[in-house]
This record gives sequence, structure tokens and C-alpha cells, in this order.
Amino acid sequence: MNSAKLGILHFFCYFRLDNHQSFFTMERIPPSELVLNPDLSVYHLGLRPEQLADTIITVGDPERVSKISRHFDKIEHKVAKREFVTHTGTYKGKRLTVLSTGMGTDNIEIVMMELDALVNIDLHLRIVKKEHTSLNIIRLGTSGSLQLNIPVGSQLVSDYAIGLDTLMFFYQLSNTDEEANFSNALHDTGELPFKPYVVRGSQKLLEKIGFDMIRGNTLTSPGFYAPQGRQVRATLRLPNMVEALSRFRFQDKMLTNFEMETAGYYAMGKILGHEVISINAILANRISNEFSSTPDLVVEGLIEKVLDRA
Repeated sequence: MNSAKLGILHFFCYFRLDNHQSFFTMERIPPSELVLNPDLSVYHLGLRPEQLADTIITVGDPERVSKISRHFDKIEHKVAKREFVTHTGTYKGKRLTVLSTGMGTDNIEIVMMELDALVNIDLHLRIVKKEHTSLNIIRLGTSGSLQLNIPVGSQLVSDYAIGLDTLMFFYQLSNTDEEANFSNALHDTGELPFKPYVVRGSQKLLEKIGFDMIRGNTLTSPGFYAPQGRQVRATLRLPNMVEALSRFRFQDKMLTNFEMETAGYYAMGKILGHEVISINAILANRISNEFSSTPDLVVEGLIEKVLDRA
């Protein structure tokens, strides 16, 4: 039976089992809004629901996926489409998915929306499921420190994420008073000409995965060079940004590191109802201008720790 006929059969079985009132109030998501491949896998990731574990480790670099999955006892599924490479298998009896996202919060939005669709939307009927499933999503990335006392080679877990991008302009994101006050303080005293969005990560995953790591507050930038204060040939509009951000304080909080994805993860996780945490290998110090001489060893140590705790 082909997928179209299977989808129709699924639809009518559901109709017979449910009552008419709830059937008619369900909104079907149009094909233009949730794009699926012919095999009913989600459009960009190329994944089907059975190929996804409830705990997902995400990385930016597609080549890093195999560096993690080589530790698995076995690999059940391998899927690759564009920069999105996925391996699902088991590690010491735990079923895990490792997924590469590429760089930037634009990619993170795609990843988070499609992961959510895999568990919270009936892809045959194109309707939201009655029961919500919350995923555990652990970003394992690299980052540059903004503080002298956070040395190259250290491990940092992001408590709060601060978005310097515009992704949340397009979504309704509710904030706690603490998040709103953090954002306002950074706008008013951090020498930024715009107001960033601030979101806190999963405290459950922070305590489970990053309990012995440096607890930080991570700046997510929409680029690697000027948006993180790097000058090569192009002139910077905010030449003193790094120094100003490194001095910023809000209550007992300081800004600890720069990267390009965490705020997108935390914001989309909050909107969609998933547990998300970002774990960072500190490979650079932007204040002392150092870069790790052994970046692969630093990342490998973090991989092993996260796998054991996921």
C-alpha cells in the first residue's frame, strides 16, 4: 500500500475512533506550511519519527557526528541531507540521536521545528497530537571565552542565553521577569544599540549534564566576525563591543562566552516545550587572544562526559 493510501486509511480510522466534535475542531496543517518528503520524512532533516530518540545531542559540524557515534554500541539509522547528518543508536544501553545542524540560529529554527514536528504532529493526518512529547536536546559545541578567568580548555554550561540576532522578532516569546530585566540591563548599560532577547536553559538538564562545569551566560551572535567583534579587513561599527560586553554585570551575572546557536535553541525550546541545554568546549579566550593548541582533545573530553551523562 503506497503512502497516500496509508495516509487516507489512517485518517478514516482516526475519524471512527474519535468523536465528531473533536474531529471537526482539528486544524490540518497545509503542505505549504509543513513540507514533507514523499516518504513522509520532514523536509530538511530527512527524518521519520521512528528514526529519532527522545534524547538528542546536536553539533554544528557534520563531521563531528561520527566522532560521537563511534562510541555507540550500535547504530540503527544513518540519515544525511544537506548539512543535517543524523545517527541514531545506543550507548551503554541508552538510545540516543546525534544530529548536525550547521551554524547559526536560522538553521537552529529549522532543526527545532522539524524535531518538534516528528514527535508532536501526526505526519499522516497533519494535525497536532493530543499529548505533547518533550525532547531532551543537548547542544555540544565550541565557544570563545569573554572572561580572563574562563581559560582555554575549560567546559562551560550555558545557564542563560542572550540572542544578538533577530530570530525572536518573528515569534511570540514569553519571558520571566528575570529574563526581561537581564535584557533591559544589557540594552541600557552594555553599549548595544538594540535590545537582545534573553532565555534561560533547562535547569533539569543543567544539573544532570553540567553540574560540575563553569556556569555561564552565553552570547549568541548572527555571525563569526564583526558580530563577535573580530576585525580582519572590514571596519567594525562597534569596535569596543567585546570590551564593553566583558565588563557588563547584571546582579551576580557576567557574560561568559560567544557562539552562534544557543539563544536560538533556548528560545525555540521554550516556545515548543522541550528541555534544552548548551554545553561548550572553550577553545579561545577573546580577552587574552589565545586559542587552544589541542582543540580535538578538548572536544573529545567533552564528548565522553556528555555521552556518559545524557
